[in-house]
Amino acid sequence: MFHFLTGDPAAVNPMGTLLYWVVLIAVFGLMFYFMAIRPQKKQQKKQDELMSSIAIGDSVLTTAGFYGVVIDVMDEVIIVEFGNNKNCRIPMQKRAVVEVEKPVTEEAK
Repeated sequence: MFHFLTGDPAAVNPMGTLLYWVVLIAVFGLMFYFMAIRPQKKQQKKQDELMSSIAIGDSVLTTAGFYGVVIDVMDEVIIVEFGNNKNCRIPMQKRAVVEVEKPVTEEAK
């Protein structure tokens, strides 16, 4: 590097070079946080809210693409009834639910 005041290449400030690298690493760290970590945390928070809002009678869409009605809710497992056949009841993990639709009540109409 060429020192701009003295013209001597040996007069490079090592603290300036170190500061440059620290600032550069900090900038890349912030970019990584705002582009990768923060959106993932927001998505996880949204998924947790969805899981906690599941109740009996809700219509759900599963990750497999099946629509069903929740008939029982436990800690990590729900029992979903699929189709008009009352014998098709499948226990599944709450994480397998992608979308929840609350039943429409008469008061909401």
